[in-house]
Amino acid sequence: MSKKVWIAAVAVSAIGAAALVPMVAGAQGFGHPPQVGDRPSFETLDANSDGSLSVAEFKAMAAQRFAGADTNGDGVLSLEELVAAATARAAERAATMITRMIEFRDTDGDGALSQVEMGSDNGQRMFGRLDANGDGVISAEEYAQAQERAKRGGRGHHGDKGKRGKDG
Repeated sequence: MSKKVWIAAVAVSAIGAAALVPMVAGAQGFGHPPQVGDRPSFETLDANSDGSLSVAEFKAMAAQRFAGADTNGDGVLSLEELVAAATARAAERAATMITRMIEFRDTDGDGALSQVEMGSDNGQRMFGRLDANGDGVISAEEYAQAQERAKRGGRGHHGDKGKRGKDG
């Protein structure tokens, strides 16, 4: 697998996973207005074009989204249907985000991103984050600390006061 393909695969996986987690965890989008980035225009929501949105129009939107996810039409959303709907929405978001990333970074206009265009520093920045004491090597302790930060959702160098270090 080429580096370009591998980088793209990692990016798609990470973006898709990040978009999927909150949706599955909170059943986002089913009975609730769409989240930021998904919001339909006012005109789309204003089904009767009267210049205002009613509760009925919001309920219609929710019902439409529910029906779209209820692929077998039985009136309930199974785990499989929820996961399929969440996966489809995550894939749409990922495709949009990646398209924008390519448009922004594709300096040679070939429709693909080279390692240079991706802004890769060959792992130097990540190494710097892991090498907490700056001695040029990563000890088992530093690696374990980084793993623990990752479990908590943290990045960079965190001291006792929770401040970010030189890379954060």
